[in-house]
Amino acid sequence: MIAITGATGHLGQLTIDVLLERGTPASEIVALARNPEKALGLAAKGVAVRLADYTLPDTLNAALEGIDKLLLISSNDVVDRATPQRNVVDAAKAVGVKSLAYTSILRADTADMKMAADHKTTEEAIRASGVPFVFLRNGWYMENYNVAQAAQSGTLAGSAGDGRISAASRADYAAAAAAALTLPDQDNTIYELGGDSAFTLEELAAEIATQSGRPVTYQDMPETAYFEMLKGFGLPAPLADKLADADANAQEGELHSDSGDLGRLIGRPTTTLKEAVQAGLAG
Repeated sequence: MIAITGATGHLGQLTIDVLLERGTPASEIVALARNPEKALGLAAKGVAVRLADYTLPDTLNAALEGIDKLLLISSNDVVDRATPQRNVVDAAKAVGVKSLAYTSILRADTADMKMAADHKTTEEAIRASGVPFVFLRNGWYMENYNVAQAAQSGTLAGSAGDGRISAASRADYAAAAAAALTLPDQDNTIYELGGDSAFTLEELAAEIATQSGRPVTYQDMPETAYFEMLKGFGLPAPLADKLADADANAQEGELHSDSGDLGRLIGRPTTTLKEAVQAGLAG
């Protein structure tokens, strides 16, 4: 039995779709959701749905009962994701989950990005639990960039300078998660996942301009100014802070990976910059 946390989120739903497409029977997949009513579409596919809330430990042991492999999709709590994720790790150990895959971040154990701290803590908790693990250290997501908005405004803003970013699509990372859950000999494996080809934000802006037929330029900003701009767009301050920090750390190579792990794991080339921009402009 395979369980997916955060199953109603974008990555969770895509991972379940990939599992089904690759032949995993729906009867062997369990969708774990904080709000099971949002998982009716998954239930319609024959997938079992169970209540599981990271912040409510009492829901977790029952949710993981009988589960062999678990995908722990990282929480979207940017203030403290480590504590609720530790609840899931503790429950997995308590009920005897045989393998735990976790969506982490590039080089979580050594990265300087503020966003990496909770991932490092969670990885340490998983190691300490003794449950065999797979760390899916996901790089940046192509979907983090609103290319349609950039095409409309004529500006792509950031603080990444000429740092190269090995972004991949959400579908790429979902395929990697599905592979980690189904391929043999995955215990205690670490994958540094990123797109096959890296790009700068200036190159991204140029590709948006080419495909949209509109002038688009990259506006490189100091980290503090970018942080204020993100807050002005309505992002909570903790999230704006971590996004601006990640952009600044891109200049130091923290969003770049040439490991090739992602393409090898999913058995195909990763989504290209051209393809990602095309999808973004299509909506």
